[in-house]
Amino acid sequence: MTADLVIRGGTVMTPQGRVRGGLAVAGERIVAVAADEALPPGREVIEAGGRYLLPGVIDSHVHFREPGLEYKEDWESGTTAAACGGVTTVLEMPNTRPPTATVEALALKQRCAARGARVDYGIFGLLGQDNLDALAGLAEHGVIGFKCYMGETVGAIPAPDDGVMLEAFQRAARLGLRVAVHAENNGIMQRLISRLKAAGRTDPLAHVESRPEICAVEAVTRAVLFAEWAGAALHVCHESCKDVLPILRAARQRGVDVTAETCPHYLLLSSADMGRLGPVLRMNPPVRAPGHAEALWAGLRDGTLDMIATDHSPHTVEEKTLPDIWHAVSGFPGVETAVPLMLTEVQRGRLTLERYVEVSAASPARAWSLYPRKGALQVGSDADVVIVDLDAPGEIRAAALHSKSKITPFEGFKIAARPVCTIVRGRVVMRDGVPVGPAGWGRPVTPAARAARS
Repeated sequence: MTADLVIRGGTVMTPQGRVRGGLAVAGERIVAVAADEALPPGREVIEAGGRYLLPGVIDSHVHFREPGLEYKEDWESGTTAAACGGVTTVLEMPNTRPPTATVEALALKQRCAARGARVDYGIFGLLGQDNLDALAGLAEHGVIGFKCYMGETVGAIPAPDDGVMLEAFQRAARLGLRVAVHAENNGIMQRLISRLKAAGRTDPLAHVESRPEICAVEAVTRAVLFAEWAGAALHVCHESCKDVLPILRAARQRGVDVTAETCPHYLLLSSADMGRLGPVLRMNPPVRAPGHAEALWAGLRDGTLDMIATDHSPHTVEEKTLPDIWHAVSGFPGVETAVPLMLTEVQRGRLTLERYVEVSAASPARAWSLYPRKGALQVGSDADVVIVDLDAPGEIRAAALHSKSKITPFEGFKIAARPVCTIVRGRVVMRDGVPVGPAGWGRPVTPAARAARS
């Protein structure tokens, strides 16, 4: 047998452990993982040069802004950044224009993605105040799950009331799809924002004070209770707050199917950085006071937090740097910087490489019913591979990002590692930081349970 692609001379991170050697690909799937001498010949051969082969990273939280806000980002620019960042699958959020709240809006976004995507993708449907009757159609037409905004954020999508939210969870449970929540208490936030504005506060820390930890604690507790009552699978997005971790542990002990993500900015930055970075660091939920990050790191290590996502939220430099914090937009790009930042922390001993593979690939694949097609390097899996160099010093520079958004709170951060080659379903889409091949190679992914019922 001659394989279409053989990667040799590396260390493969498999679910069973590390394998010195490489892997072979036929079509879009892995057909062998073995020592170099046991691999078949290949029509294309990549010499890994002693580097590590990791499962392609799955970023379960990105905003690519198309349709409606393409001046900030589009599917081609966003997935180019993903490919250059070692990400092979992205799950994209519904707060575009129009929001992905109907089958028609989903079809529009699917056309945009099919035209522009360089990596594979799933699309979230909106779980909102007025689209309960659209959820079944969204599921039938291929959404990866539903997103519920419990507190207003970018896009100004109103939070559903509790009655709608509970009924939507019940419907999602029947449809077999997980519900992701932006878990902040909207009433508390809106009152505090009004009070801070009335007091004349426009400084960056006013944003942090407007969204205190109780907003997260209450909203996560409510979402967990609704999921438990409804029998729904729940996912807590972009968790920044250490006080939520005991809630997650207790819920799992009761048998609630709840997963949770955190993001590099919550692990590596804090409210103490707001004075230095100002509105550049504005994000929803906000970065927290010093002390939260270490608890989040511990939660990643012990499994309380299942995965790392980025909440890639691109905006223009002008939108991000307005001096009034209420006018500066929340969010910044992250899909291209997360892998080098997190691998640098692996090098520093904060996570093992095995645990990083779990939280960056295997866990999100399991949560969204994509495993083992995605998230693992084993025979039969999609050939989604990122080759990483764990001895590649450098630094983060916004000007070098492939996103349209040329601004990052990690400007100047020193890194010790980086992805050097990204492969999606057997095709190289990035080599040495340069995107390779045409846009449109990416394909939609559908939860396995939904695909089996369709």
